[in-house]
Amino acid sequence: MTVRISRRKFLSSTAATGFGVIAMPYLSRAGDRPVISHGVQSGDVGADGGVVWARADRPSQMMVEVSTTESFANARALPPIAALPESDFTAKMLLENLPAGQEIFYRVRFRDLSHIDIASEAVVGRFRTAPADRRDVSFVWGGDVAGQGWGINPDDGGMFTFATMRKHRPDFLLHSGDTVYADGPIKSEVKLPDGKVWKNVTIEEKAKVAETLDEFRAAHKYNFMDEHVRAFNAEVPIFVQWDDHEVTNNWSLSKQLPASYKERDISLLAARAGRAFHEMYPIRENLNEPGRLYRTLNYGPHLDVFMLDERSYRGPNGANLQDSYGPESHFLGPDQLAWLKRGLLNSRATWKVIASDMPLSIIVYDDATNKKGSEAFAQGDGPPRGRELEIADILRFIKTSGVVNTVWLTADVHYAAAHYYNPDKAQFQEFDPFWEFVAGPLHAGTFGPNELDNTFGPEVKFIKAPGPDKQNLPPSAGMQFFGHVKIDGATGQMIVTLRDRADVALWSTTLDPKRT
Repeated sequence: MTVRISRRKFLSSTAATGFGVIAMPYLSRAGDRPVISHGVQSGDVGADGGVVWARADRPSQMMVEVSTTESFANARALPPIAALPESDFTAKMLLENLPAGQEIFYRVRFRDLSHIDIASEAVVGRFRTAPADRRDVSFVWGGDVAGQGWGINPDDGGMFTFATMRKHRPDFLLHSGDTVYADGPIKSEVKLPDGKVWKNVTIEEKAKVAETLDEFRAAHKYNFMDEHVRAFNAEVPIFVQWDDHEVTNNWSLSKQLPASYKERDISLLAARAGRAFHEMYPIRENLNEPGRLYRTLNYGPHLDVFMLDERSYRGPNGANLQDSYGPESHFLGPDQLAWLKRGLLNSRATWKVIASDMPLSIIVYDDATNKKGSEAFAQGDGPPRGRELEIADILRFIKTSGVVNTVWLTADVHYAAAHYYNPDKAQFQEFDPFWEFVAGPLHAGTFGPNELDNTFGPEVKFIKAPGPDKQNLPPSAGMQFFGHVKIDGATGQMIVTLRDRADVALWSTTLDPKRT
């Protein structure tokens, strides 16, 4: 449900609303009151507002107050919306027409549907709307959470990377996918190579691969149990995309499911996973294509973010199709590719960040043991073929159309890297040089490094990975990575820094914007 609030109405004196019940005394026992079960979130924030999310523990109404002051002295109450079993008691509210470049505070309560005079305790969150002027912009990015069985371990500080990122007070988190590992059970204990024991917080639904809608929902709710994640979510908006583990490893609609799945229909699994994903994150809904994840997020004069969906439209990439392009070689698909071209061409932002849930030139084998079948863009050395033809197309378009200042940000491979794409070193040369930065995992096993192919000529400028003899390192090893971007409001310079969970700056570079 969309709730619209005009700027005039927002700034006017408080009018009488049904939300006044919040000020009434509570006469019920605490156990009778609804509970906000997993904190609050905001997301898809722009210059005029964003989406607010919360979940109750029972059928109820979500009530939101919004203010430009932390004291809520000028708070406005918005019409309540329902949180019902059909959405697992989650509710999302779109706040619009808020002032640009402003710290916004929101306060959420849930009111019992059967007894409207009974409401939950309040939970407060905040976000900053995108600027209308050329001020500094700061954000973090990364992916891969609760992967390889490494869940919430209080002895190791929980999902500690989120606490580190929060200290930077970023404008938003660009989450590059693998938000959960629906295909990765969480055991209570994992024995480490040094003899120590990793102890996970566990829930019943995470004891097996997710197949039912409730199991997919539980995979997301598991992450929200972590105190660092909840504190981060209350202060930092999320721009979220998905990759494979929201459904199952390396999934596409042609995926053959392993024997651990009783449900054999990958389309049904993906539909359930997609519904849970949309329920659990504050994503702006697309009326033209409900459930669509690729979208443009405008964050002021210096930044447009193009969020790609590299799962929903891909074909099987069969071996006999490597040298051709058709439906079975799609990765983005023609509609998404056309949308990206239009958006890049029409963007007036200084920087065009392309958020890709997979790197462009890192080979990710579907069968890692036998090194068969790359499930990524990269198809191996040589001229573009199969899925790489889409990348060749978009890179050629960027060059010939005069689009400048594109940067690719990604995760997926569980290590940190900086790649400079140089046409002089590439098999395909019809593009202008650009950067791709890789960050993550935020809280998962650390792997890598992977093979690069030379189709688009990536030069490795930095890499931080365990090495071939040390794979699947736990978070306690310290090799959890995130990226931090700061855009200088005055000069437009972009400073990109790759950091670890201890907040050590591992590598940094400054990019000067080109002028058209």
